[in-house]
Amino acid sequence: MAMRQIQVADDTLVIHELEDVCDPATGRALTGSWIWASALVLSNWMTNQSRTNFSFLGKTVLELGAGAGLPGLTAARLGASQVVLTDIKPLLPGLLKNVEANGLGEQVKVRELMWGSDESLSEVGEFDLVLMSDVFYNAEEMVGLAKTLKCVCNRKTTVLAATEVRPSTAECLSEFVREGFMLVELPSEFASSEGMDTESLDSFAIFQVIPPHEESQMDSPCNRDHRT
Repeated sequence: MAMRQIQVADDTLVIHELEDVCDPATGRALTGSWIWASALVLSNWMTNQSRTNFSFLGKTVLELGAGAGLPGLTAARLGASQVVLTDIKPLLPGLLKNVEANGLGEQVKVRELMWGSDESLSEVGEFDLVLMSDVFYNAEEMVGLAKTLKCVCNRKTTVLAATEVRPSTAECLSEFVREGFMLVELPSEFASSEGMDTESLDSFAIFQVIPPHEESQMDSPCNRDHRT
């Protein structure tokens, strides 16, 4: 197990990376147990934006596919009132460990969420801000992720996604467009991260993901009566 310290504004986050968390079905290591570069890029971008363009104070925040939870924990450090970190069940103990390591138990909750699962979605609610990092890698999972986003967003929700640009990224983004989303690439010049030079950053992108308007979601599978 490794421990990393990540600078967030004038504070520091402690992130434990677990190397022994495996998929119970395959026995393979779950890569969400450690910090990927996209999470660092998004965390740094959020920190820089908070100084000039975007206030996190009082915001409710959801992180999808949280992994080690760095972007969501960054939002908490920047003043979000409530943060929910979500991922598959084997990764939840690691997320809880990182919440506790940073003394954020009052602000940050951890919850299991399977993309596209009706059972999971009925209990989640809607949020001011949704964060995602490194989720655009498997086009087959995009329909479920799109369904989840449609359920947790309202007209005022901001969705931010950081990704490493891989051969599969364009296919994943195309799936989102087919689901009715708009994608706006944001300037990433303020996303520089420790250990990453400008050339390295060129292989990453940050998108604002704009969900379809609510009127076009009349047949949405979400049950809004269960929203909190």
